[in-house]
Amino acid sequence: MKCIIVDDEPIARKGIKKLVGQISRLELLDTFNSAEAASEFISTTVVDLVFLDIQMSGINGIEFARNIPKHTLIIFTTAYSEYALDSYEVDAIDYLVKPIDVAKFRKAVDKAITYHSLLTDVEEKKVEHVEDEFIFVKSDRRFFKVGLKDILFIEGLKDYVVIQLENQRIITRMTVKNIHEILPQSTFLRINRSYIINRNKIDSFDNNDVFIGRHEIAIGNMYRDEFFQILMGKGK
Repeated sequence: MKCIIVDDEPIARKGIKKLVGQISRLELLDTFNSAEAASEFISTTVVDLVFLDIQMSGINGIEFARNIPKHTLIIFTTAYSEYALDSYEVDAIDYLVKPIDVAKFRKAVDKAITYHSLLTDVEEKKVEHVEDEFIFVKSDRRFFKVGLKDILFIEGLKDYVVIQLENQRIITRMTVKNIHEILPQSTFLRINRSYIINRNKIDSFDNNDVFIGRHEIAIGNMYRDEFFQILMGKGK
């Protein structure tokens, strides 16, 4: 998986480069100290993954992420935890806060590798049909039946959504908004711009995050009031 590092701090670039070097499936093409330099590189070179800082002089990381090719994935690496929700606006794979924990870095890369593999084999996949208890997802000239009760959550990824099951991910060309409209909204709650959760799969939650198994999903500010109204029995 071909990757680059974009960070205006030399020490940070060096540290991330060291972490990248420990993962054999990553091929580091180059490092850049600005979004402008990285943009020029990406315009002529295929890049699968960007490790991207947010607070940089000139174009910041969020602005840069909005203008990269749709199949290029992003992992934000930043010293500022308050930008985590902004990362959902650009469908980032993960958000790592410096100093970066090695285990969290590997987990984020594993997710990126999995999603990259899904994106390269997705063109014929789509949600074909919805019933009360299941949906049909078309893939490779076959229809796969997915029980609604088996869906943990749905994640937006570029022009696609990823349906997360207990032991499987299914990707389909569709927007988060559109798939949310066809699912039973009494069960499937949108909690930020990129995520829809199955309320029956929630293990716990606090004021900021929902926990489903090993997954931690942030609650967006504009969705928080409705989420608590519904979960605390005051909503629909």
